[in-house]
Amino acid sequence: MPESPATGAPSAREFGRREQLAIWLLLVSAFVVILNETIMGVALPRLMDDLNITAAAGQWLTTAFLLTMSVVIPITGMLIQRMTTRTLFLTAMSLFTLGTLIAAIAPGFGVLLLGRVVQASGTAIMMPLLMTTVVTLVPPTQRGRLMGRIAIVISVAPALGPTLSGLILQVLDWRWLFIFVLPVAVIALLLGAFRLPNVGVQRIARIDLWSVLLSVFAFGGVVYGLSLVGDAANGHAFIPPWTALTAGIVALVLFVLRQLVLQRADRALLDLRTFRSRPFTLSTVLFSFSSMALFGALILLPIYVQNVLGESTLVTGLLLLPGGLLMGLLGPFVGRLVDLRGARFVLVPGTIITACALWSMGLLTDTTSIWQVLASHLLLSVGLAGTFTPLFSASLGSLPPRLASHGSAMISTVQQVAGAAGTALFVTVMTLVSTAAAGSAEAVDVHSLAAGTQVAFVVGAVIGTIGIGFACFVKDSPVIDVVGSEA
Repeated sequence: MPESPATGAPSAREFGRREQLAIWLLLVSAFVVILNETIMGVALPRLMDDLNITAAAGQWLTTAFLLTMSVVIPITGMLIQRMTTRTLFLTAMSLFTLGTLIAAIAPGFGVLLLGRVVQASGTAIMMPLLMTTVVTLVPPTQRGRLMGRIAIVISVAPALGPTLSGLILQVLDWRWLFIFVLPVAVIALLLGAFRLPNVGVQRIARIDLWSVLLSVFAFGGVVYGLSLVGDAANGHAFIPPWTALTAGIVALVLFVLRQLVLQRADRALLDLRTFRSRPFTLSTVLFSFSSMALFGALILLPIYVQNVLGESTLVTGLLLLPGGLLMGLLGPFVGRLVDLRGARFVLVPGTIITACALWSMGLLTDTTSIWQVLASHLLLSVGLAGTFTPLFSASLGSLPPRLASHGSAMISTVQQVAGAAGTALFVTVMTLVSTAAAGSAEAVDVHSLAAGTQVAFVVGAVIGTIGIGFACFVKDSPVIDVVGSEA
């Protein structure tokens, strides 16, 4: 039986037009802001020419975005508790709109980088806000369907980023990447200002400044270190990656210890009692594997298609489009299956299909047909569609309402760190194997690069195969109050 309104959980009767409007507006806005996370990858060669920058400098347009996300997201759990839905939404969309405007009119690289950082600040708030609102408002019997729509946002939007970028850059200047998005962001901002209702219950939650500072160095250091691994393999790292990783890990340990103390008084920035829920813990581990596969494939496939198969930027973008659309079409269907049969019924086949897709990508060579690449990507899209939705449902659905904001912030943080790890792992393995096959970095050719991508996808397939074992133990469970006594 659903909890009463006093506890912050919805009943089926309360999930009416007002609540549906809030969720749909958040869904559309989240899709727009997440789309920008991967839009710069295909645009990098054009930006290098137009702005007269190196590849190492250009990568900061993506790295700085990820860094900002990883720093801001841990704070959102506390912000969601302190601020109303409308206020936090307007803050997020205002930052994103301002950042988009700055990027659209940027006269040079420095201003463009600033625009990306401001964009990321708004993006970081949107996804945890959406997930927390769904868990707070939607009855458990309808939650899988809504989680399917969230899965569309978190998986399809990043996949469509390169496609949109390739289509725009084929005929227009790089500034149009932001000009096209700007009016959509403005409309969403205005709709939110006039139509978005305040949902949920706010409470006074003090922010611990030491936790904020530690989270900046912890998550920022880890993501930055992982981002440097790929640069170091190419010989372009500003500092040794292990320096940033070590600093990040030390700060992360201190952050965890402080949260364990603060959560006794319900003052933690990220309440780690979410991990007392076994479904949440297993789902978070699996979510990290899936994010590594998604972002690793998104970074490696364009490199393979353009540099090994010799296809254009437009063909590369169009190649990723069917998979993104397929994930979008499957999201609601998978959500209904989760509602009817439970998370594990969908999750186990989803992880198996994901692993099979990665193994098939491990067979790609320099003579592979573009249609085989498309088939492998479509298979991966089916697998991830059957993975993300049940993971959202099983993880956040197992938490009491007062931990929902912490759980959604934790999952979003894991996505960024795992995405950076997947990108670094795939690129580093590809670079090291390609260099070894060619004899030197300067001698890397199509054949050696194909060998590098093969091995990188095989490593991803091994990770995906391990994930199948975790999926077998994830199951739906009733919400358990994990806030009680300290362990």
